[in-house]
Amino acid sequence: MRKYAKFYVTPKGERAARNGHPWVFGEEVTKVEGDYANGDLVDVVTPKGKYIGTGFVNDASKIRVRIISNNTNDKFDEAFWERRLRYALEYRRTVMGEQDFQCCRLIFGEADQFPGLTVDRFNDLLVTQTLSLGIELRKKMLFNLLIKILQDMGQNIRGLFERNDVKIRLLEGMEEGKNWFTTPLLPEHGPVTTEIIENGIKYTVDVENGQKTGFFLDQKYNRQAVAKLAKGKHVLDCFTHTGSFALNAAQGGAASVTAVDISAEAVQMADHNAAINGYDHVMKGLQANVFDLLSELFNNHSHQYDFIILDPPAFTKSGSTVKNAIRGYKEINLKAMKLLPRGGYLATCSCSHFMKEEFFVEMLKDAARDANVSLRQIEARQQAPDHPILWNVPETYYLKFYIFQVV
Repeated sequence: MRKYAKFYVTPKGERAARNGHPWVFGEEVTKVEGDYANGDLVDVVTPKGKYIGTGFVNDASKIRVRIISNNTNDKFDEAFWERRLRYALEYRRTVMGEQDFQCCRLIFGEADQFPGLTVDRFNDLLVTQTLSLGIELRKKMLFNLLIKILQDMGQNIRGLFERNDVKIRLLEGMEEGKNWFTTPLLPEHGPVTTEIIENGIKYTVDVENGQKTGFFLDQKYNRQAVAKLAKGKHVLDCFTHTGSFALNAAQGGAASVTAVDISAEAVQMADHNAAINGYDHVMKGLQANVFDLLSELFNNHSHQYDFIILDPPAFTKSGSTVKNAIRGYKEINLKAMKLLPRGGYLATCSCSHFMKEEFFVEMLKDAARDANVSLRQIEARQQAPDHPILWNVPETYYLKFYIFQVV
């Protein structure tokens, strides 16, 4: 006899789980047998009671059960979690290589079968975000195991900072907050800033105050693709954040780079990163609303840029706001296409899962038609492989990235 409560699901829920999707939604649960507390492991079974998988339950969440295994022989002890962590870390070491392993996403939630858990590595600091109760209740064990495994690999880690300052935790019945994770394994964590090197460029990362976990790692290789085209170009990098696309363009030999963000702090950090890399003579930060700036440049018949990069934040975080998001994406892409000279270059992307690829492609076609230009595709890219895409979990595919020549 298994010790876990049984959650019977609808035929629809059974199909999704059988196809490898780890989420069981509240409306898909038809009956429960046995006692449990939120955060416990429970078994998911078919309408006839046949085993499907085991996962974390949380009645406070829309996702009532997050399946972590479909093997009835699994024992969810410390050895189980250690194996799974080692598997994730060895994958990163393989696909990223030794150098990029110093600065990459180590755990990507459902894609690594750690539902709701993100772990980013910035040189000697780890930054975590925990968005599911099942992981929250086990995080002390998981984080200590993670640190131990990295130390066994010969990696220098001095601290682990938790960035749980996100409202989605409230929907899961957890509190918001951010703080150092205390453990005897890391007695002296030091400051909240560290220096990383990505694509040969230095950045200062503030893990306590930066956006999300402090730095966006998913565009690592897309930035290299931009650098390859930047030589001699006058580049406008929109939504620059810490200046990463701008800096890669500068490193690629751009004649000039303007790095734009609405946040004064982001522009200040971009300027700082330009200075520590010796690119402050080429790259300048500009605090402005990108929508307004693109309109102003167009109204002034400006043709000073021949390479425009659009890396906006997610304009939609739910299916209900996709139509509004499409309008926002179209507005900035249409203006960029009109601003660019024939033969100019456009890099454009969406980081929202809900902005599905077919929607994004159709929007770009509409924008090109309205701008009276043709788009010559140079590259179509995705997120870096430390943010792996599981084909049976479409939510893990979110970053669409295109580079075009406007002809």
